[in-house]
Amino acid sequence: MLIGELSRRTGVSARSLRYYEAQGLLEARRGTNGYRSYDEDAVLTVAKIRTLLRAGLSTEVIRTVLPCAGGEQPEFDWCAELREILDGELAAMDAQIDELRRSGGTLAGLLTGR
Repeated sequence: MLIGELSRRTGVSARSLRYYEAQGLLEARRGTNGYRSYDEDAVLTVAKIRTLLRAGLSTEVIRTVLPCAGGEQPEFDWCAELREILDGELAAMDAQIDELRRSGGTLAGLLTGR
């Protein structure tokens, strides 16, 4: 299928699909006319990418974990490093949340004159 059809079927812009391809997340073949052509499984791959992006993962991390993600709402085949990678991502998110809470507390104190 061409990029326009993949875009229509997934609700993801052609620009985003080209970005996913550039990041090594999505594979396309080039026809003799230079157009991108995607296999049917690209629809499911895009759904997985979108779910993993909503989970806050970077495209770099997604590139690593995508081969282990099965199903539309990725159910993981827990390959060797996957749990370690995702545990690390969760710890980094928790640290960011803690820092934002500290910053928010400081800002709230400035606003209330404390």
